[in-house]
Amino acid sequence: MKKQYLEAGRIVNTHGVRGEVRIQPWADEAAFLTRFRRFYIDGKPVNIRSCRVHKEMCVAALEGVQDVNAAMALKGKVIFIDRDEAKLPPGAVFLQDIIGARVVDEDGQELGVLEDVMAEPAASVLVVKGEREILIPDVPAFVLKKDPDAGIVTVRLIDGM
Repeated sequence: MKKQYLEAGRIVNTHGVRGEVRIQPWADEAAFLTRFRRFYIDGKPVNIRSCRVHKEMCVAALEGVQDVNAAMALKGKVIFIDRDEAKLPPGAVFLQDIIGARVVDEDGQELGVLEDVMAEPAASVLVVKGEREILIPDVPAFVLKKDPDAGIVTVRLIDGM
């Protein structure tokens, strides 16, 4: 079942003395988080006064957080976004929706379960655990289809994988 609120990053520190927070984004690009008008922290909505990218992190001014002490109290908190407010490009999926999916090859043979997605410089890598662990680059040549509704990821393997 798809979750309504998705983990989107972690507040890792403060920024300046006016209560801004630095957020490590859990998205392909930090700019993704700048599209939102509210985050959810500890299950409560928090309106965003401003949000910008700085050194691959998001720097956000949150409503109700006016100084560095209030910002410091949020350090380590996970921020969530509402799925309905996120607009993904066609064919894109939330990783949280496919973790735990069955992974099959193009002939339908079961290979295992998608346990993790590692972010690597060239491309993300799918970690599939079955009879053995298989690492599959998340590129169209190897990952043919991601179907979060069916809970299946279809891949093409080559010799040596």
